[in-house]
Amino acid sequence: MISAGIDIGSRTIKLVTFDGSRILSSKVRPNSYNTIDICREMLKGVPYDGIISTGYGRHLFSRHFDCEAISEIKAFTLGAFHTVPGCRTILDIGGQDTKAISLDENGKISKFEMNDKCAAGTGKFLEIMANALEFTMNEFIDSASSAEKAEPINSMCTVFAESEVISLIGRGALRDEVSLGIHNAIVKRSVSLMKRVSIRDNIVFVGGVANNRCVQSLIEKDVGTKISVPDNPQITGALGCALHHNEKAINSI
Repeated sequence: MISAGIDIGSRTIKLVTFDGSRILSSKVRPNSYNTIDICREMLKGVPYDGIISTGYGRHLFSRHFDCEAISEIKAFTLGAFHTVPGCRTILDIGGQDTKAISLDENGKISKFEMNDKCAAGTGKFLEIMANALEFTMNEFIDSASSAEKAEPINSMCTVFAESEVISLIGRGALRDEVSLGIHNAIVKRSVSLMKRVSIRDNIVFVGGVANNRCVQSLIEKDVGTKISVPDNPQITGALGCALHHNEKAINSI
């Protein structure tokens, strides 16, 4: 039995196939206006017995492919708990939203919070800020990591923060210090969301922004403990979908 999961986010689409014991394949592609065409291309030549979708485009996908759709909260909980058994707190920072999830000792959801009102504190926010500083993303991360102190960023509205960054540079602020200030703002917002669900031991950090080592380091410093980041944190939601399909298939036998 090969189970597939697809996470259709605002920025990227993630696909995972799972055979009941291990991940067989995974793909990550940028999303665009032709979401279903991208999904079809990603699925071309990929063997699977059933598929479940999650993410912003889950219902669109389920209508076209006649499959089940589950919430991102459920998908990320299943994927994170499988990847880091015993985890009690999940932080997911994606392209345009942030989720904090608290779990009980059995991996069941105790409470969750989402910030999905705007791009503030998300991957898109970081992309826009890096562009405002004329950095690639890797340069942006390196710049923040090398700063000795941070230039405070007061606005978390993406539009106003971009103007604030440009104004700071115009007044002579160092780019490294502005970069660190932006990263600090992301972390402050994320940790605040985590505190609303109650931060517990064994934290796992997933989503595209989990690849940002500066954000990871700053979160660890803020909460005072190491956090776990899977090898490929972007595919956590898609993996959760594949796990859910696999479990349903086993239970139906």
